[in-house]
Amino acid sequence: MDFVEKFKSAAREIAESGTIVGVIKKKAQALNKKIVLCEGEDSRVVKAAAECVRDKIARIVLLGNAQEIAGRNPDVDLSGVEIVDPATSDKLGEYAALLYELRKAKGMTEEQAQEQAKDSTFFGALMLKSGDVDGLVSGACHSTANTLRPGLQIIKTAPGVSSVSSFNLMVAPALGNKYCEDNMLVFADCGLNPTYTAEGLADCAIATAKSAKEIAGLTPRVAMLSFSTKGSAKHDNVTLVQEATRIAKEKAPDLLLDGELQFDAALVPEVAKLKAPGSAVAGHANVLIFPDLQAGNIGYKIAERLGGFQAIGPICQGFAKPLNDLSRGCKTADIVCAVAITALQAK
Repeated sequence: MDFVEKFKSAAREIAESGTIVGVIKKKAQALNKKIVLCEGEDSRVVKAAAECVRDKIARIVLLGNAQEIAGRNPDVDLSGVEIVDPATSDKLGEYAALLYELRKAKGMTEEQAQEQAKDSTFFGALMLKSGDVDGLVSGACHSTANTLRPGLQIIKTAPGVSSVSSFNLMVAPALGNKYCEDNMLVFADCGLNPTYTAEGLADCAIATAKSAKEIAGLTPRVAMLSFSTKGSAKHDNVTLVQEATRIAKEKAPDLLLDGELQFDAALVPEVAKLKAPGSAVAGHANVLIFPDLQAGNIGYKIAERLGGFQAIGPICQGFAKPLNDLSRGCKTADIVCAVAITALQAK
């Protein structure tokens, strides 16, 4: 490593050492997980693969044609990155047979399975299903549907989980926030499901609490958000959150969770005393479950743009094995962070 690279590396370590991203990367380094990146045709993904291996964040399998990847990225050192071409892999037949077994009841033929398995995201999902990798990251140049479809068809949801959901880590500005005791909040669902059943919302709350603990190191205090607090308003939307709260408490009785709570009752102690006296969560929540995607997506963008919070995500949860979707506008650093988080989910 020359002087310039050493300087860049040192600057990066200083910049990240005190941040949640730095903490997540450090945790991932200790796990030595193997993550597949499905989009070797994207230079951002290629650079992220090299960075992950160089910094020992994870072992990486990069999908694509090795010669084409090297030709498009002559300045990227891919030493230590395993490059696999789905079309010529000696595992293709095995994965196609697995795909056929999983999808034949839906009408898939063996010939269709053989062709579908060559698709990089399906191939990556089949690697994950087979246990040949610990997690999958895709979506830099493919739609969310192209990433989630193989996940739902091949990996499927975890036992007891009715639907896949997503969450965002919301990191408070450097100056902090008096309503953010842990300097971080977790929002869900801000990027995946437009609507929820009561059971689905309950499962999202339980999964998000688990993610908050495992990824962010928080002791989760979960607020089920609504425009009502403890029956202050009557509406079918309120009833949904009340029912979701009941189901979540039944499924996870040891989880510190309460609802339905308005946003201010969830975060502001003075308001909590008036609206939800006696609640162990109200006024101190750090995991906020929005009732639907509209509210969650609007809420996280308000916090990001007006409140100065850093938004990490959305991050998928609820799959039987870790699988994450990237934004098509992502940067290389975002992909590296997604790899580290996926490694932690594989723990």
